[in-house]
Amino acid sequence: MIPKLDEYKKRWQLPSDDVIKPGLQRMLQALQQLGQPQQSLQVIHFAGTNGKGSTLTFVEQMAREHGLTVGKFMSPCIVDVHDQIQMNGQPITQAQMDAGFKQMVTAGLQNLLTDFELLTCAALQHFHNEQVDLVLLEAGMGGREDSTNIVMPIVSVIPSIALEHTNFLGTTLAQIAAHKAGIIKQERPVVIGRLPKEAYEVVKAEAQHQNAPFFALGEAFEIDGTTYHHKARQLEIRNLQRRLLGTHQGENMAVAITSFLEAAATLSIAVDIAAIERAVYAAQVAGRFEQVLPHVYFDGAHNPASIAALVQTIQQQFPNEQVEIVLGMLADKDVAQAIQLLATVASKFIFVDFDNPRAMKATQMLEMQAGTIMTLPQAANYLKHDCKTKIVTGSLYLLSELRAL
Repeated sequence: MIPKLDEYKKRWQLPSDDVIKPGLQRMLQALQQLGQPQQSLQVIHFAGTNGKGSTLTFVEQMAREHGLTVGKFMSPCIVDVHDQIQMNGQPITQAQMDAGFKQMVTAGLQNLLTDFELLTCAALQHFHNEQVDLVLLEAGMGGREDSTNIVMPIVSVIPSIALEHTNFLGTTLAQIAAHKAGIIKQERPVVIGRLPKEAYEVVKAEAQHQNAPFFALGEAFEIDGTTYHHKARQLEIRNLQRRLLGTHQGENMAVAITSFLEAAATLSIAVDIAAIERAVYAAQVAGRFEQVLPHVYFDGAHNPASIAALVQTIQQQFPNEQVEIVLGMLADKDVAQAIQLLATVASKFIFVDFDNPRAMKATQMLEMQAGTIMTLPQAANYLKHDCKTKIVTGSLYLLSELRAL
């Protein structure tokens, strides 16, 4: 369910399927009918469990500080479908989306694609139309069979790997890593964060198979507090200040700097260290420990690994203080583990029902942990008028709906 996508599908009479169907054949056919817009694009491709959006945002800021026009495709949306396709930080307009849909109708894509595949095509067509200098492309799920995996990237980036989407990707870290590693391409550099050993070995083996230059955090490059160090380049950047908080965001920043350095080399861009420093400080992501009111923070953590990082950030930012947790989650996530982790920093739980067919009912969460149940309007009113520190988390869909209220 992608808000406002149906409006375009109806207006242009361009039906697509609202289910998940892994595989690339439909995308390959659609792009051939569109005239292969992806072939004109310089792409950095991102896959992984957590940290894709933050890492991508750091890279985006670096590229823009170096004067590049940057297109990005991310998911899910913050408010509606327009957020997911952006150029230089500005969402695609209705007129631009209509232009893309007109091209897709003319190309005969009716009843060929899923919703996410259709949106991927719209994004690639838009970036081609606008002739952007660099495209930052985030995989929707997995990597190898994800609709975005139809590009030849200049860099592939995998910030993290943890258990997720086990009904599609597999039940072990190695199986999931095999999907993520599918974005690695022949002789194109790959940059990774700190991966669990089981996942690391799979990704490294794929890089070797593809003869892809391999840059791993903790090996090729390091982050020590506010200092970044790239061993092969003998490059050190000190006193990096950022507004994306938490140790994990420092690691995402390091992965992003390395990714940008590799992209800059391919694009023959002279790297400006001062521009990297400015970009790191400027980077902000909606729904990543985002302060939306003086006492309210939104964080889209939705699996045990990202919830653990959120708990660590809460402990760093609010030492010796317990906060209220406003929680809504999709039922296919490890809800019990998420609640168990959050309970270590929570003075109170507020469980919220939100409008998504995959959402777990608040009553089911209440059976796992004592707390209070609220509707979305009740929760929005409570957030605005009660001044205790609150963290809203569990699902980006929940954050999107509360933001609108």
